[in-house]
Amino acid sequence: MAGGHDGAEHAMHQNMPPMRANDSARPSPNAGVMQTIGTTTVMVHYSRPSAKGRTIFASSDDALVPLGKVWRTGANEATAVSFSGDVMIGGETLPAGTYGLFTIPGESEWTIIFNNVAEQWGSMGYDEAEDALRVMAAPISGGPAQEQFEISFENVTAEGGVMVLAWDDVRVPVSISVAG
Repeated sequence: MAGGHDGAEHAMHQNMPPMRANDSARPSPNAGVMQTIGTTTVMVHYSRPSAKGRTIFASSDDALVPLGKVWRTGANEATAVSFSGDVMIGGETLPAGTYGLFTIPGESEWTIIFNNVAEQWGSMGYDEAEDALRVMAAPISGGPAQEQFEISFENVTAEGGVMVLAWDDVRVPVSISVAG
């Protein structure tokens, strides 16, 4: 039985890149979130950068996250996401496994990337040839500003849920449904 406290979930934990132990506190602390959708467990390990008065999403190269460029979707190591079962994202099947989560932010749409290389530093080693899946998502702007980047899940049912990437006044919903 996938998703329970059994061998499948244990194996998924073993394949997930570790949340890094720190010799000292990080300005962008490690975080993790786990959500069960139906019988599929979704785990995310990421780091949470803070805005600190900086411009976050903009077209200029001096923005913390320049529009139109690959972003590690967090800070420090690349964000890793693991699925204990096959899922559907953007109408496409993504097999069970562990992936690096990258994005290409845009003003009216974001490219959400699930890359086969889950354990890497930032996006410097990102290789598009290793992409397992790319889907588009529409950002929602104009809400209250969020100081620290966060990944959460909303509207979870037995069939699906929404993974939300949120920072500054931007929220990017990524719909996930169980395959089959």
